[in-house]
Amino acid sequence: MKNIAVLTSGGDSPGMNSAIRAVARTCAHYNIKCTGIVRGYSGLIENDTKNLYTRSVRGIINRGGTFLYSARSEQFKTNSGRAKAFENIKANEIDGLVVIGGDGSFTGGLKFSKEFNFPVIGIPGTIDNDLFGTSHTLGYDTALNTATEAIDKIRDTAISHHRLFLVEVMGRDAGFIALNTGLAIGAQEILIPEVNMSSDNLINSLKRSKSAGKTSTIIVVAEGDKTGESVFQLANMIEEKLPKYEVRVSVLGHMQRGGSPSCFDRVLGTQMGITAVESLLNGESRVMIGIQNGKINKTDLSKAIKGKSKINKELLRMSKIMNT
Repeated sequence: MKNIAVLTSGGDSPGMNSAIRAVARTCAHYNIKCTGIVRGYSGLIENDTKNLYTRSVRGIINRGGTFLYSARSEQFKTNSGRAKAFENIKANEIDGLVVIGGDGSFTGGLKFSKEFNFPVIGIPGTIDNDLFGTSHTLGYDTALNTATEAIDKIRDTAISHHRLFLVEVMGRDAGFIALNTGLAIGAQEILIPEVNMSSDNLINSLKRSKSAGKTSTIIVVAEGDKTGESVFQLANMIEEKLPKYEVRVSVLGHMQRGGSPSCFDRVLGTQMGITAVESLLNGESRVMIGIQNGKINKTDLSKAIKGKSKINKELLRMSKIMNT
């Protein structure tokens, strides 16, 4: 290989820049060219590229977001869009592609790789931590720290005013952020998509805590939880059934994606970026770079996309013990 390209696609996550930096500098180490694709697959279709040198990626390891920008491309989902992207791949004499993103990004990369027999390696960049084959996706650790810090501050207000706060965190299909931050901040209840907690059980839990003398409460809710139609409807239901509670809702939203990446995510991005380049140089393709038990590993892209990451039920059990 003489030229390896890298792009970021889908939602941004802290640590993407450390992975881009690692890809560029590993290419420089092996004396091969590195091409940055601007705005993901859209940039690949529009031939929006830049050469990445060692100095090009200076000072980005501590920055959130993505130095190469990101976008979701509807055109890349079409045969003509992918064909146009491959024309630009050939025109730029690119020999391999590193895709940093989530399952949607990997789905597109896998299809592109199969259609044109082109080498693609995936780096899991998503705060949701919902890809099979890795214990941590890039950005997940930072998102946990951001959410924990924010809820700690909300708790100060909850205690001062004897209020119940419903705090919604990201997790449309997976409750990893909610479960871990909920346990870390001592939430009364943690509502996640993987466990169906009925509204009756939630009300009974709040009644018990009230009778035990608890004056303030935090409930952490993953955005994909189905206990209520929405976190706001859930708040209204609690106020109707337990009028003594003063309920407030706080939606953390996209702030969980931003901010300077944690030490863990910076190191992880570096490890993944180096391994991605070396995997391409070794003739590998269609694998995702992950981490398990502290060691970098590789999983077939198809398994990473289709596999189901399981929630840690032991953490759920422990959260119940902590709130007895």
